[in-house]
Amino acid sequence: MDTACGNVSLLRPPVDLQRPRIPTLLSAFLTLLNDRLSESIVFPLLPFLLAQFAPNGRTLGLLAGSYALSQFLVTPLIGALSDRYGRRPVIAICVAGSVVGLGLFAITLSVPWPEASLWPLILLFSARVIDGISGGTAATASAVLADISSPEQRARTFGLIGVAFGLGFILGPFLGGQLAQIAVPLPIWVATGFACLNLLVVLTLLPETHPAEERQDLPQRRDLNPFRRIGQVLINPSVGRLCGAFFLFFLAFNGFTAILVLYFKQRFGWGPELSTTAFLVVGVVATVVQGGLIGPLVQRFGEWKLTLFGLGLVIAGCLLIPAVGAADRAPAIFCSVGILALGTGLVTPSLRSLVSRRLSNEGQGTALGSLQALQSLGSFLGPPIAGISYDLLGPTSPFVLAATLLVIVIALVSRSPLTKNLQLST
Repeated sequence: MDTACGNVSLLRPPVDLQRPRIPTLLSAFLTLLNDRLSESIVFPLLPFLLAQFAPNGRTLGLLAGSYALSQFLVTPLIGALSDRYGRRPVIAICVAGSVVGLGLFAITLSVPWPEASLWPLILLFSARVIDGISGGTAATASAVLADISSPEQRARTFGLIGVAFGLGFILGPFLGGQLAQIAVPLPIWVATGFACLNLLVVLTLLPETHPAEERQDLPQRRDLNPFRRIGQVLINPSVGRLCGAFFLFFLAFNGFTAILVLYFKQRFGWGPELSTTAFLVVGVVATVVQGGLIGPLVQRFGEWKLTLFGLGLVIAGCLLIPAVGAADRAPAIFCSVGILALGTGLVTPSLRSLVSRRLSNEGQGTALGSLQALQSLGSFLGPPIAGISYDLLGPTSPFVLAATLLVIVIALVSRSPLTKNLQLST
């Protein structure tokens, strides 16, 4: 096959030419896997990684939220840059940023610092911000998959996103727990090595999939403001309450999960292995629910009932965890986080679908993109709020706060115009 033919097949692949798509699919898959793997390795280990510098809830919450804030602010720009300059350079720069962020994090943890030095925390926060700014890889890799797929093949090709995310959520906690038994910073070095492999594959195998004639001009600065997009969707009378519920759900969920490992560490004396096993349970359950069960369940019960039932499960998990005593705590904790994961696996896709069903086709992209922004904003605000609550009001207070917010979410979903229509039609 000559080069020209190969390039055409990558940009608009005919059904009978599948082999040139393999390097592109591999590059996109590794990029998506790296995006989830790096985060799922680091996140459950943060209390142990911070133990020598600042073992308190405030610092943990701020460090966990800094990644989400950076991603929230920059993701719209990264998407626009990939439409203007192409997918390949944007993905390469973002993955390189991930290498720098993870590498700086690993180096900071491995250097012997003098006591009371502020430099370790400054460098750790800088590393998380760099990694967060580089976190637009998932959206751009998804655009690559859309570029190389016909409309008929797109759903099947997009299945790679779910596979990569599910695998990342499972492998991250598992590798983190096992490697941390050897040395706590070792999982971060392994994540850095995987990001380097991802960068090498992108630079050597990934072609440009967005043709020059389809490039778009950069939007105006105001259109890249994530707060403007959020404001527009929150004042929409059709979906405003549902979008507010979506934001509060992720604020609550990401808040108490950010301090979950710190809670396990300080109350039960758990080390990295048991703590990361709890997140492994979450990854397995959420992957099974969203990967195979959610479709049949939606057909059987509908999004509205699944959303409310899932919220009830998350509230139950929130209240069960602080109720666990010393006896048989590991099985009880794993059961509780399994209930959490089941509830989250039901709520997230069902609530997105409720918003989507209320909108015309023209409003889908903007509103669903705003949902992602709301999720990132909740992921930023939740951990610091939970961390401050943990330090000032006690270790169980973030769970009570999250349960209270989730009750408000139930009220918003129940009272939204969309769900009233659905109740009348069922």
